[in-house]
Amino acid sequence: MSHKILVYAEVRNGKLKSTTGETLAEARKMMGGKTENIHAVLLGEGCEQHAKTVATFGASKIYVVDAPETNTYQGEPTLQALDQIIKKNGYTVVVGPGSPTGRAFFPHLAIRNKGAMLTDVLSFSLDGETVVAEMAMYLGKCLKQAASNASVTFITLRPNVRPSEVADANAQPHVEKFSCNFDKSKMTAKVVEVRKGNSERPDLTEASIIVSGGRAIGSKDNFKILFECADVVHGSVGASRAAVDSGYAPYDMQVGQTGKTVNPGLYVACGISGSIQHLSGMRTSKCIVAINTDGDAPIFQKADYGIVADLFQAVPILTRELKKMTE
Repeated sequence: MSHKILVYAEVRNGKLKSTTGETLAEARKMMGGKTENIHAVLLGEGCEQHAKTVATFGASKIYVVDAPETNTYQGEPTLQALDQIIKKNGYTVVVGPGSPTGRAFFPHLAIRNKGAMLTDVLSFSLDGETVVAEMAMYLGKCLKQAASNASVTFITLRPNVRPSEVADANAQPHVEKFSCNFDKSKMTAKVVEVRKGNSERPDLTEASIIVSGGRAIGSKDNFKILFECADVVHGSVGASRAAVDSGYAPYDMQVGQTGKTVNPGLYVACGISGSIQHLSGMRTSKCIVAINTDGDAPIFQKADYGIVADLFQAVPILTRELKKMTE
């Protein structure tokens, strides 16, 4: 059996997500650098503008579903479009980002295609014709491998596990416009309003730089100094469970076992002691900087760099120095 891979290239608010390059890079690795059987799909009105970028990442064919039904987060239209493309073209591996959208759609697609579902994958490869995926377990303390011989294997790749790599900067997109036959009788949900958040910061799970605060931050208002620091480097802001439970930050900022798992290039932990529950959500960060007044805090055992200091003194200094570097 010769594998055919379909990559879901996610577009949000008219912008192509950075996870597309990461996912296609992993797909190329799986196929030994060959791209002829690696295809991608773009959904939503005006999405064809991203076809050139997707092609440079190694997609030899790009399906464009320029349909208003797939513009916003409506599960059924998107599922129907992806399902029809998968079934019509006989894909054996379907890969997408481990984003909220990917995590929501892919299990449904696996059920509809009687396929296997591998989630939060760090990397994937082939062992003969068997799809092998590597995932973290036991709070990230060890890795496991899962194998699939299903007719179709669905994979969500954890964001930021590998860099985006351009395969051919001069690649010209081979675009195939796909007309989806929507079954509107199954579209029982309707989006009546979309309320955008006030922040233009990247999603926490996809941010390359994260500045997080713990209980020591003391109040919701004090998180302001972390936001100021993160904004200098176009990063995002996270929080420990203790900070969330204390009412200093909303749950969607929580990093850890009961929150979000993140994998940034730089993670700055401010006033976070470093419980195993928190470490499980950020231990795979490329570089960890800890700021804490307690030099014996567990976070320093995991940190690449440690600053024993009051965060209210250290963070403003860090922000000031970062501004100098970016000016």
